[in-house]
Amino acid sequence: MPENHDHRSGAEPSTERMRTDPERSGAAQPETSVEQTTRIPPVRADFDERTRPNLSGAAKPEAQQPAPESDAERTAQIAAVPGDFSTFRIGETQAIPQVGAQPGGWTAATPPPSDADKKRRSLIRAGIVAGAVVGALALLYIGDLVFTSGQVPRGTVVAGVDIGGLDETAAETELREKLGPGLNQPVELRVGDRTATINPEQAGLQMDWTATVQQAGSQPLNPFTRIGSLFSTHEVAPVSHGDREQLVQALEQVRPQLDRTAAEGTIRFEGAKPVAVDPVTGQSIDAQRATDEVLTHWADDVAVQVPFTEQPVSTTSEGVQRALREVAQPAVSAPVTVRGQGKDATLAPAAIAAALRFEPDGAGGLKSHVDLPAAIGSVEPQLADTIKPGKDAEIVLEGGAPVVRPSTDGIGVDWNKSFERLDEVLRRPQDRAVQAIYVHQPAKFTTDQANQMGIREVVGEFSTGGFEAASGVNIRRTAEQVNGAIIKPGEVFSLNGHTGPRGIPQGYVESGIIENGRPGRAVGGGISQFATTLYNASYFAGMQNVEHKAHSYYISRYPAGREATVFQSPNGASIIDVKFKNVAKSGIMITTRWTPSSITVQLWGTKQFDVSSQTGERTNPTQPQEKVVPPGEPCSPSKGSPGFSVNDTRTIKDVTTGQVRTETQHTVYNPQPIIHCGAPPAAPPAAPPG
Repeated sequence: MPENHDHRSGAEPSTERMRTDPERSGAAQPETSVEQTTRIPPVRADFDERTRPNLSGAAKPEAQQPAPESDAERTAQIAAVPGDFSTFRIGETQAIPQVGAQPGGWTAATPPPSDADKKRRSLIRAGIVAGAVVGALALLYIGDLVFTSGQVPRGTVVAGVDIGGLDETAAETELREKLGPGLNQPVELRVGDRTATINPEQAGLQMDWTATVQQAGSQPLNPFTRIGSLFSTHEVAPVSHGDREQLVQALEQVRPQLDRTAAEGTIRFEGAKPVAVDPVTGQSIDAQRATDEVLTHWADDVAVQVPFTEQPVSTTSEGVQRALREVAQPAVSAPVTVRGQGKDATLAPAAIAAALRFEPDGAGGLKSHVDLPAAIGSVEPQLADTIKPGKDAEIVLEGGAPVVRPSTDGIGVDWNKSFERLDEVLRRPQDRAVQAIYVHQPAKFTTDQANQMGIREVVGEFSTGGFEAASGVNIRRTAEQVNGAIIKPGEVFSLNGHTGPRGIPQGYVESGIIENGRPGRAVGGGISQFATTLYNASYFAGMQNVEHKAHSYYISRYPAGREATVFQSPNGASIIDVKFKNVAKSGIMITTRWTPSSITVQLWGTKQFDVSSQTGERTNPTQPQEKVVPPGEPCSPSKGSPGFSVNDTRTIKDVTTGQVRTETQHTVYNPQPIIHCGAPPAAPPAAPPG
């Protein structure tokens, strides 16, 4: 059987097996179909493009047309399919090797394509593909433009609600339905770990749905932006309307819930156990910046993060822990012994803890010190048998005359020196003891000093009366506190300063006062009567007036132009006071005498001044106005009284020098209003004519 040749090997077919060229010797003898399919058809050496059969089996027009062939003959004209048939591509006719082809499937007359040809054909094919893709994308882009015209850009989200792809009307409807119901709920504000809420209506917050949708803009023309919108979202802040001033006021109301006062680190004690307290930075909201944040985010589903200013602290957690290890824990690890004269006292760990104080040292840590009064209060009672208290001299009335009760010196402990090294001892694990240092303690007000005060006679006195029972209780309590007060030459006496707060714990009760031009009640009422009595006693003693204030309207039981009122705040701070200075050469002692109907104040010393008073005429009268207190409110009816102005002149003569001086005080009293409780009385009917 004839040998088959693989055209890929590059070998030429044998000339002995070649058939006679039909063009030269006439038509070829037909062969059986078996022979045609097992042998390579003879091919002329000068086979050219004109005689090469095409895939359809028809010869070129110029060539002599052979007789029609059977299917078997046509099949024999197609060369055997090469082994690398996988390289065959539809449309590439050159992929089918021709009979008698050169290596690579090309005839000697038609050389294979060059690399440039191949590259050119690849570029053409790539260009065709790219053009088709671009055309398809262009059609898709134009279609998308038309389809999405008038819609909100894809991926648009407002406060968690997706409105992308909707027209403006539908987008507004979507926002109203999804966000509207929650807009009446309180708006939560957050600053760190603190929260508060505000009422949106009271804060003046309103949503502008139309402006919110318009803020989202229109569909983008940039194709890349449009493609990106398929895979991303675009947050749009809701557009709100609100009165900034009204919103700021709402924020100020919740400021105490959001602000935090800075707290330095310290060490506190649970009994005798020290506990570190870490520092906490302060925070204060910025109301103006917070307003912007609330207007932007109040419709969000999460709390509005409110801007704030941080207030730093100087201590650190590490510094606090260091003080805990190095100071606090050693200090209470064991008691401290205080050695007295023949008796010892113990400063127990709990007492040490109660007396130990910590404060920032400026370098991140804490410095400590012992509160001496607290430490002394713990050990001094234990050493009471070794201490002899001193006693100051006293001046008292006995038999209607001042008598000096002598002073006595004492023996006590100089605690400042005794505890001078206590801080050092508290750091020791052992040898925890200090020595009590005893000293002689003379009286602060000695017998000689009392005798030299020259308190021997009354130099000023005044009495008033006519007070109600409740006022009498307060007047008596004040008189008890002031009785026996000593004023050294050059010193200033203050009524408010001497009594301190005048409240229920101090024995005062509710009584009548004057409030806003009409009668009222308050704890401590009636003290103005004692103040007036004291002022007049100092007036006639020749004391220098430092502070006093007349009532707003005249009270008939007091001398016109020569009376005083006093007032304290609820916490006991002095607002209106009676003060005078001792300008005499002797000391002054105040004594008081109370009865249910009167109060008398006397000033004792050595008489140095003769004092007289002259009250001028009342001028510039002003008529009272009528006031109606609504039903249900506390009310005390009053007939009122006119207002006026008056001058009081005090003449003071120094009996030791003969020098005389005068002082004039001008006082203006407002008219006391006529108070009606409820509706005013009906006007009398008009008299009939004639």
